[in-house]
Amino acid sequence: MRTATITRHTLETQISLTLNLDGKGESRVDTGCGFLNHMLTLFARHGRFDLNLTCTGDHDVDDHHTVEDVGICLGMAFKEALGDCRGVCRYGSTTLPMDETLILSAVDLSGRGMLRYTVNLPTEKVGTFDTELGEEFWLAFTRCAGITLHIRQLDGTNSHHILEGCFKSVARSLRTAVAIDPANRDEIPSTKGVLV
Repeated sequence: MRTATITRHTLETQISLTLNLDGKGESRVDTGCGFLNHMLTLFARHGRFDLNLTCTGDHDVDDHHTVEDVGICLGMAFKEALGDCRGVCRYGSTTLPMDETLILSAVDLSGRGMLRYTVNLPTEKVGTFDTELGEEFWLAFTRCAGITLHIRQLDGTNSHHILEGCFKSVARSLRTAVAIDPANRDEIPSTKGVLV
């Protein structure tokens, strides 16, 4: 099974995370940030990743460190669980509707962390959650996972729907990319022979 366990303790956050790429979409998530919990729970479900995550963070400052550090740890877990990426499909893309919102995401398990985030959020907050932290999460995730990720908002006016559409779309794109290709299960999907 392709799994990873990450423990990361800093002066700002204490995180424990386990990930199974070949799961059923089951999750137990407690970050101390309700909106992030919601996003990660639906991320696990739509990606069919099993995710157990606890984070104690400095919420008296704000949610920034928690969101960024959870992104770091989730990226580290994907990188560890994928190993050398032998047999994976490598690419995945999804255009996902979320009510009035339409989000396109595209993933390449390239070994090179890169984010293109073209999202226009109409409000600064969803509840108490700073909407700019959506980009911070994906930036931390892609850097640590070594994944190229494009997220593009094609339509949408509700910040909650836009952010939720991003997490659902990326989850489904990753689900496709990390899937094992039965025709090439023993091959690295690159003419270079490595993904870096």
